[in-house]
Amino acid sequence: MRGIRSLNNFSKRCYAAARRETLTEPLTSLKPSKGAPLPPQNVQVSKLPNGLVIASLENYSPLSSIGVFVKAGSRYETVENQGVSHVLRLAANLTTKGASSFKICRGVEAIGGSLSVTASRETMVYTAECMRDDIDSLLEFLVNVTTAQEFRPWEVDDLTSRVKIDKALAHQSPQISVIEKLHEAAYKNALSNSLYCPDFMVGRVSSEQLQSFVEDSFTTGRMALVGLGVKHSQLRQVGEGLLSARSGAGVPMAKAMYRGGELRIQNNDDLVHALIVSEGGVTGSAEANAFSVLQRILGAGPHVKRGASISSKLRNGIAKATTQPFDATAFNASYSDSGLFGVYTIAQADSAGEVIEAAIAQVKGVAEGNVSETDITTAKNQVKAEYLMSIESSEGLLEEIGAQTLSTATYQSPDTVLQAIETLTKADVLEAANKFVDGKKTMAASGNLVNTPFVDEV
Repeated sequence: MRGIRSLNNFSKRCYAAARRETLTEPLTSLKPSKGAPLPPQNVQVSKLPNGLVIASLENYSPLSSIGVFVKAGSRYETVENQGVSHVLRLAANLTTKGASSFKICRGVEAIGGSLSVTASRETMVYTAECMRDDIDSLLEFLVNVTTAQEFRPWEVDDLTSRVKIDKALAHQSPQISVIEKLHEAAYKNALSNSLYCPDFMVGRVSSEQLQSFVEDSFTTGRMALVGLGVKHSQLRQVGEGLLSARSGAGVPMAKAMYRGGELRIQNNDDLVHALIVSEGGVTGSAEANAFSVLQRILGAGPHVKRGASISSKLRNGIAKATTQPFDATAFNASYSDSGLFGVYTIAQADSAGEVIEAAIAQVKGVAEGNVSETDITTAKNQVKAEYLMSIESSEGLLEEIGAQTLSTATYQSPDTVLQAIETLTKADVLEAANKFVDGKKTMAASGNLVNTPFVDEV
């Protein structure tokens, strides 16, 4: 048959098959060379005169990972440009002043690399990965998409359909909808901004607004350049050269103002999703660590796939109060100047009230001292294990280094982080629980809310 080569013409790719004699014994005569072991390296952090923070870890990996962390999340939006960070995230692959979108795509693919962008309420992260030998080529594209944006009007207009799809997918998830409404109700400004473009701004975010937001936010004083499997001197050269075009401190961050409140989404869903919180701890603080331990005591979800979370106080306590199916976990979110902590419940519409009441009662029980030293030790071990597992992958480690250096221009080693968790006492955990119980509450709920209490009733 034409087009198919004979099997006899295929080259033999098995090295053993290339030997004339049959390999029946191990190659004992060949001994592996014993080269000098590579010395382990620590994370290096430096801050350039232009304000750019550079951090790197030489792990001798053949794969290099580079991240540009920018304080440009949705909290930096104003009333006039709401949704600009959502559109900016989708615009990462558009034409820049130095390369067309086609050139960026083909150039990254040609070296077998990847270029992606993620965003949160506080940061936007551009991440690039490739083989170590091609790092110079990839850095060129990475610098282009972070410092040489052009935002051609016709390309920005084409993003409207992608913005709509993003919003539609988000609205399909009750969890995302409730969390978004929670932040809207909890804060007066900044952190109240949604991760998604509001309906009235879809298709109305202009090229000028994108360019203005970039000029105000993408400055060296609000950026961190982080690398794994790359030399620190190489990153410094990039920071002192190409990234210096964005020198400056940028627009100062508005402090988040917690206020408390309530937003309810009434619909015909059989399940009621309810999230009740008080103000929590600031990222990196001892109080935030205490809330993390409290979260594990109450229950943060199964630690094993399809696990039952048998140690969860929320699950065990609610199970005694109702025979209806439910789910309950502790919610914990920390930011640079605020935080949210509370309980997330999912229940049938008829039993939503008793499930919420039982969940709040469990937190009150901990605040009153209904927790043992064994519970606290177990929770601390879970927090430490989760932290260590999160930095086992290159993606997790890059994110951890970037988050620390962007906020404090320093890096705490894993040993230091673990020691800070270990030093927490029972009194610290009880204080965190009491802060939730006594604090001003915020509530967001979605579903058939006929039997769901209001925030002033819990």
